[in-house]
Amino acid sequence: MFPLPHPHQLHVSLVLFVPVVCAIHMAPAAAGVCSKEGAQALLGLLQRVQSEALRALGPRDFDPKLYVDLPLAADASAAAAALSSLTRPAPSREEMEAFISRYFAPAGSDLVAADPPDFEDEPRGFLPKVENAEARAWALEVHALWKDLSRRVAPDVVARPEWHTILPLPGRVVVPGSRFREVYYWDSYWVVRSVHRGLLVSKMYDTAKNITLNLVYLAEKYGFVLNGARSYYTNRSQPPLLSSMVLDIYMATGDMVFLKRAFPSLLKEYSFWMSDIHNVAIMDNHGRVHNLSRYQAMWNKPRPESATIDEEFALKLTSTAAKEKFYHQVASTAESGWDFSSRWMRDSTDMTTLATSHIIPVDLNTFILKMEQDIAFFAELIGDNTVSESFSEASNARYNAIESVLWNSDMEQWLDYWLPTDGNCQGVYQWKSNLQNHNIFASNFIPLWLNARHSGLGRFVDEAKSVRVMRSLQASGLLHPAGIATSLSNTGQQWDFPNGWAPLQHLIAEGLLSCGSAEERKLAEDISTRWVRTNYVAYKATGAMHEKYDVEACGKSGGGGEYKPQTGFGWSNGVVLSFLEEFGWPQDKEIGCSL
Repeated sequence: MFPLPHPHQLHVSLVLFVPVVCAIHMAPAAAGVCSKEGAQALLGLLQRVQSEALRALGPRDFDPKLYVDLPLAADASAAAAALSSLTRPAPSREEMEAFISRYFAPAGSDLVAADPPDFEDEPRGFLPKVENAEARAWALEVHALWKDLSRRVAPDVVARPEWHTILPLPGRVVVPGSRFREVYYWDSYWVVRSVHRGLLVSKMYDTAKNITLNLVYLAEKYGFVLNGARSYYTNRSQPPLLSSMVLDIYMATGDMVFLKRAFPSLLKEYSFWMSDIHNVAIMDNHGRVHNLSRYQAMWNKPRPESATIDEEFALKLTSTAAKEKFYHQVASTAESGWDFSSRWMRDSTDMTTLATSHIIPVDLNTFILKMEQDIAFFAELIGDNTVSESFSEASNARYNAIESVLWNSDMEQWLDYWLPTDGNCQGVYQWKSNLQNHNIFASNFIPLWLNARHSGLGRFVDEAKSVRVMRSLQASGLLHPAGIATSLSNTGQQWDFPNGWAPLQHLIAEGLLSCGSAEERKLAEDISTRWVRTNYVAYKATGAMHEKYDVEACGKSGGGGEYKPQTGFGWSNGVVLSFLEEFGWPQDKEIGCSL
């Protein structure tokens, strides 16, 4: 048997601890977990470079992440001395650029191109339901982007890790694209979703396994899957979808060796999300105590990749404690993947009111319930019935918790739950209806995804309830000509209106598709059609797939947030190919914007 506390016992034991959800100031992760003193020293140097570059170049189009991605090209002490000798109070643009060119290699040079050996220009059986020649030609171009996004860690990263912030992953990687030069956790799920389903799409099983085993490596080394494969991401994770990647690959290949290789890391990741850092106990109105999870980073400083941005927001805060609290909430929001959104803010106009660690999110608990179901299924396959039964019990307990704490029968949606933020820690919180967040977000409908029965288990939502949820979605105001909006609030944050994101389209559409009724399937296909069209038209206009799209206008990329819109783009590519695989594209169906 694999060594892990029985999940039910784990739930009970955590109730006895006082969950730390009041205002806390997390210390940085221990040096043994972070990448030792050399990496920390390098990050310190690069953040100084970042600050000097902002002074030299000015804020226009300034991307702070670029500077913490620079590999050293000379000894760190020499670079530090040269940095100290730059002109004060600010170096000129020319002086700054000369300094960077002399002491650093280009950002992104720590990864090298690596053609995936299992890539075929047109795999046998590729998208047989796509009959339209124009749609098919485009799908092949999207498929070909996997070659452009495939990388391998450069040999120098292994030889001199203290010169790099990139982490030395063992296998080939697929990066999202543009400024996102490294592997990201939850992005990888939608890459794997496309490439693993090779009988109909890309036939890239080995690439899918490489992507997933890189994440397994991170879980083994750090105790959880990092936000991304950089030393500055060791303080937080991202939405936990590793078990879903393992399941998808197993269902496509039947590879038990791969499953057994990954299984212990899934148990380790589960322990991370069940720890007192993330666990919250809530008593419902019937006196039953439920355990649910929240995001909470292990960090209370500016994010290195966005330090100049975080520091500017913190200028309005007068005390060190207030700044640390803000930095902690910023990093915790980054762990959610929704960075940033009014969903996490007490005041949507003020970033310093982020309160993510005080929120029990619908989608996070959906993903963890799925993880529990997956582990139960895997344990049964491996022959460990005790672990399988334990995780079945855990998933049933989380199902009851989600329905008791997050379900709102008036709205027919699942709603995030806000914990008190007054600083008073409680061992067990008392549920109050007014603490559900009644604002509408796409995440309110993510639990439908559990109906897909990925592990061969029963449906999460019965047919009658799923129809009511579908009606609520139709009346929500989220459905637009080019997809599902992230929220109804136009705040200028990228995870708000009018942006739509590939993962949200896919999770909701796949959930609807699995609910059973013809009407729900029709809505799922309609969402898919709108999304495929906006991706196609934007691609034809710009020659690129985009990170996000404006759902109000077909073919328009999204905007907002703390960085310029990005292209590439891993999860957008994966979702388009998955939609085309599922629904096809008839010969006489217009691929352009006429809806």
